[in-house]
Amino acid sequence: MSLLGLDAYKERVQACIAEGGQAARDRLQLAALELVQEKKRLQTLLVLAALVLALGTVAMLLLSLAVLVHFWDTPHRGAVAWVIAGVWLFAWALVVYALLAALRQKRPLLALTRAELARDWQEVQDWRARRSES
Repeated sequence: MSLLGLDAYKERVQACIAEGGQAARDRLQLAALELVQEKKRLQTLLVLAALVLALGTVAMLLLSLAVLVHFWDTPHRGAVAWVIAGVWLFAWALVVYALLAALRQKRPLLALTRAELARDWQEVQDWRARRSES
C-alpha cells in the first residue's frame, strides 16, 4: 500500500476523522455550557420574581391599609379608597408591561452553538466548492 501512496491518504483520512470528532465534542460541550448557563439564569429569575411578588404584595397591602386608616375619619375616605385601587391597577399594568418587554428580549437558545455550527457548515461548503473546482 505504501508503494501506491495509500498510506499517506489513509493517514490524512484518519486525521480528518479525528479532527471532526474533536470538533463535534467541542460543539457538544459548548451547547451543554450554554444550557447550564440558561438554566441558572432561569432559576435566578424565578427566585427573584417570587421574592419581588411576595415582598411587594405585603408592602403594598400595608401601605394601602396605612393610607386608608389615616383617612378613615375624614369625608374623603371613599375617594382615597378609589385612589388606592387606581394606584394598584396602574402598578399592575406597569408590571404586565415589564413582563411582556422581558419576554420579548429573550435571546435565542443555543445562539453561540448555532453560530459555530453555521461557520462549520460554511467551511464545508467552501471546501466542497474548492474541491469541485480542482
